[in-house]
Amino acid sequence: MEITGYTESLRSDLSAVAESGDEQARAAAERLLRALEPSLRIRFLDALGEAAAELSGQLPEGRVELRLAGPEVTLAFVESTGATVAEEDYSARITLRLPDSLKARAEQAAAREGISMNTWVVRALARALEHRPRGHQLRGFARS
Repeated sequence: MEITGYTESLRSDLSAVAESGDEQARAAAERLLRALEPSLRIRFLDALGEAAAELSGQLPEGRVELRLAGPEVTLAFVESTGATVAEEDYSARITLRLPDSLKARAEQAAAREGISMNTWVVRALARALEHRPRGHQLRGFARS
C-alpha cells in the first residue's frame, strides 16, 4: 500500500474546498497542505501501526508487522517460531502486582478472546519475548 495516494486525496479535498474562496484562500490552502503533508504521513503510519498491534493482540499465534520500504507500507503476518507455550506444562508460579486499571483491561481482553486471564497473560508474555529479526530498522521520530 502506498500512503501517497491518501495524502493526494486529502490534498484534492482541501483544494476543492479552497476553490470556493478567493485567490488568497487558495494560496493559503496550498501552503497549509505543503506544511501538513509530512505530519499526515506520520499519522497514517501511526494508525497502521496501531492496527497491526491490535490485530497481533487478537491472533492466537504470530503477529502482524508494519514494514516500510520507501513510500510502500506493508502489513505482514509473521508466524511464531519454536515450541508454543501450550505444549509446556503450567508448573511455574509467580505473584504479579499491577494497577487495577491494567488488570481490568487485561481481563476485558481475555474475555473478548474467550480465554482465561492466565492464558491471556501467558500468551502476551510469550509474544513479547519472542525473537524478532532485527534487520535494518530505524528508530526515532520525524520532524516537519
